[in-house]
Amino acid sequence: MEIGIDSFAATEAGDVKIDGQKSVLSLEQLLARIEYADQMGLDVFGIGEHHRKEFLDAATAIILAAAASRTQRIKLTSAVSVISAADPVRVFQEFATLDLISKGRAEIVAGRGSFTEAFPLFGLRLNDYDKLFSEKLGLLLQIRDQETVTWQGQFRPALNNQSIYPRPLQKKLPIWLGVGGTPGSFIRAGQLGMPLMVAVIGGETHRFRPLIDLYREAFVKAGHVEEDLKVGLHSLGYVAKTNEVALENYYPGYAETFTRIGKERGWPPVTWNHFYAQTGKTGALVIGSPEEVAEKILRHSEALGGISRFTFQMDNAGLTHEQLMEAIKLIGNEVIPLVKRG
Repeated sequence: MEIGIDSFAATEAGDVKIDGQKSVLSLEQLLARIEYADQMGLDVFGIGEHHRKEFLDAATAIILAAAASRTQRIKLTSAVSVISAADPVRVFQEFATLDLISKGRAEIVAGRGSFTEAFPLFGLRLNDYDKLFSEKLGLLLQIRDQETVTWQGQFRPALNNQSIYPRPLQKKLPIWLGVGGTPGSFIRAGQLGMPLMVAVIGGETHRFRPLIDLYREAFVKAGHVEEDLKVGLHSLGYVAKTNEVALENYYPGYAETFTRIGKERGWPPVTWNHFYAQTGKTGALVIGSPEEVAEKILRHSEALGGISRFTFQMDNAGLTHEQLMEAIKLIGNEVIPLVKRG
């Protein structure tokens, strides 16, 4: 199993004024964490894509390219690329270039994203949500698999025998499908033969097993190559020396973030009891000591029928750079060996 981290390049949120110097520091610290994750033996580091004040990840491939120049072996991926609001040609070109810079370490997790700001920002209609994603994902995969493309759709000018460059170093640039809880998305990933990255940020992780079974069934039925069948799990998580310290460190930022987002989406304010319940044996939050976290990753893997990759979504506004660096050290030195031993 591969283990890594996904980051949204979070900066200070809420009403705090964010200036250029703070953003410079936030990105420099993020790059230092990616470099340290590489040194500590983590397998993958992902950068999300948002178009909001509290995140600095709007240009995902640029951050990953900067990280590529400072790392040697760690895989560098989006987490996720919001394909619905992007031009698949440009997305492919950016990540093919990243693959060349990183000498074959680039990946894409293609998804819809959990926020909608990209739609008005790029002149798209939210009513076209499903059609946009389906069409653009199909084009992205065609570009990945064919150097010269003929294609016609509804939302982008047609391509007529058009060659698309550069090509990546990897013969087949890995493209995962990032999904939430929609059954059709799991089936789509299986039918297309794509690796599956499941974001579970609340509830009980084992409840996703029927959806993952839909993916596996669709994958086999479509006759795809077995080695391409992969299930990844993306969860909110954090590691400290003890369970008590981990919970104490993580809760303030978690409560602030989800209470603020909850005001937009109609969720109730976060309470300690709600948070603590999510950290139990079957809860989605993977927070605790190295031993507890490793046990929970293995437990989730068994409950889901086996996973190929686990990524922590770890950086929230309540955690310092030093705390995150210590967590990366614990993941590399303790969590990964414990998971490998099973």
